Amino acid sequence: MALVNFTNLDFDQIKTSIREYLRANSNFTDYDFNGSNLSMILDVLAYNTYITSYNANMLSNEVFIDSATLRENIVSLARNIGYVPTSKSAAKANISFFVDTSTFITRPITITLKSGVVCTSSSSFNGQSFSFIIPQDITVPVVDGIAFFDSVDIYEGSLILNNFTVNANNKNQRFILNNSNIDIDSISVFVRDTQASTIRNQFTLAKNLFNINSNSKVFFIQEIEDQRYELIFGDGIFGEKLNNLNFIEVYYNVTNGPDANGISSFNFNGRLLDNNGLVVTSGFSLITTNSISQNGREIESVDSIRKYAPRKYSSQNRAVTALDYETIIPSIFPEAESVSVFGGEELVPPKYGKVFISIKPINGEFISNLVKENIKKSLKQYSVAGIVPEILDLKYLYVETNSTVYYNTNQTLSPNDLRTTVLNNIISYSNSSELNKYGARFKYSKFLKVIDDSSNSITSNITKVNIRRDLRAALNQFATYEICYGNQFHIQSNSGFNLKSSGFVISGYSDTLYLTDIPESDTVGRIVFFKIDLNNRFQIIRSNAGRVDYQKGEILLSPLNIIRTSKKFGEDSIIEISAIPKSNDVIGL
Repeated sequence: MALVNFTNLDFDQIKTSIREYLRANSNFTDYDFNGSNLSMILDVLAYNTYITSYNANMLSNEVFIDSATLRENIVSLARNIGYVPTSKSAAKANISFFVDTSTFITRPITITLKSGVVCTSSSSFNGQSFSFIIPQDITVPVVDGIAFFDSVDIYEGSLILNNFTVNANNKNQRFILNNSNIDIDSISVFVRDTQASTIRNQFTLAKNLFNINSNSKVFFIQEIEDQRYELIFGDGIFGEKLNNLNFIEVYYNVTNGPDANGISSFNFNGRLLDNNGLVVTSGFSLITTNSISQNGREIESVDSIRKYAPRKYSSQNRAVTALDYETIIPSIFPEAESVSVFGGEELVPPKYGKVFISIKPINGEFISNLVKENIKKSLKQYSVAGIVPEILDLKYLYVETNSTVYYNTNQTLSPNDLRTTVLNNIISYSNSSELNKYGARFKYSKFLKVIDDSSNSITSNITKVNIRRDLRAALNQFATYEICYGNQFHIQSNSGFNLKSSGFVISGYSDTLYLTDIPESDTVGRIVFFKIDLNNRFQIIRSNAGRVDYQKGEILLSPLNIIRTSKKFGEDSIIEISAIPKSNDVIGL
């Protein structure tokens, strides 16, 4: 009898298999396999087989990117197909300040803000104080006794310097940066002929082999164990090859990532020198914060590496399909939280030769026009000739909830504390990637559980759900509007008022109007405009202002000229339109 079952990972099953095998052997006919001595030997054999089987199973799992669990192995497998995971990213803020030199004994011509620490957070933020740096010196002229440092970008972290000397005799020499938590976008590399040389050449990070020749001063980077990074220089074919005794200087920022997001107040802690080399110790103003610290993020997760590494490999650094664009854009614009791409041929009527892109940023709701242009410019090196990318602003579907929470008063300190805890958990859930991506789904049961699990004192909760779109009004011109929700509407009342809106003013009427619906059947209805008089009574102003399709979740407004709205989003005038979904599980478009 042969041992044919090689798949058992259970100790008792392995031991039983060995015992049955020995019993079938004529040499062990009279043995008592349940006796203490032989049973101990069987235990050792089974234990050894169990451990070997477990190790073999785990080892085979670590060979494939889909089943590997250790980050080092996943990164190594991704490296084999040319994928470099996104590093931790430093939070960036923008500040301004000035230096008044009118009282200086020696009037300077210029003042230089030295690289390194510039300021610190003015108070403890999340129980921690953060330092902010600039990677390079900034020199400004002194005009009428004032040196203005205007719109200075500062980055959270510590500026670190590592030095290496090339040893041509060491064929296995590696250039490994000592620290983890490095923002690889902050890495600056300079190379001197020798350590004593005063002339240095800057090498830049290359992310692919495009336009690289034997004289290109570039370096490559890869993640290694413990989330550290190794620099790789050219071999004389792709990139300039380093010579013996070349001296390498590497500057980089070690950051806390997202922990430093949201800081708005700073204290100056930098080092200023005038053109005479004298240290400036007085005359500087308070710091003005132009934009709070934001865009700090964690290192790319293993789940993200599993998702994007094969896609990046399949795209082969060219953008042809929609999936190629969705894979390449996060490497161009790391602040993208979610990307959706579709071809113009999918539109009605079709627009051939165009690809349409929507990007959800990590911070904020829209990306600026400047960022859009930079992304489109970067895409040119990947795009096929004749394909024109267009970046569209997002249209958000908002989920509004109204929760009544019931709790045991004997098990909580105060209602305010409980309310704060519940709100914090709801905010955390609303900010999760589960909801902030294309095709996301609001799961009603999970939302209820988030509330119920906030405290042991909570006994139950009743939550009502509304969905909302914001109509961006084209002011002072006639236009039609179509608002799509992607979810069926619930008709709560056949007499109307299932839809609600914020106020607006249209041509021909000076009063603030609102829109709602009057159902005509179970599937469609008409839109009406109404105002509220002095006695808080509704007065219909326009009885047929458009149509509503309850099944499709669509609103179509007839041509109208909107003069102004009561709500604004940034510079845009908007009308908020809310509806009750037929299902409390809301699907994102």
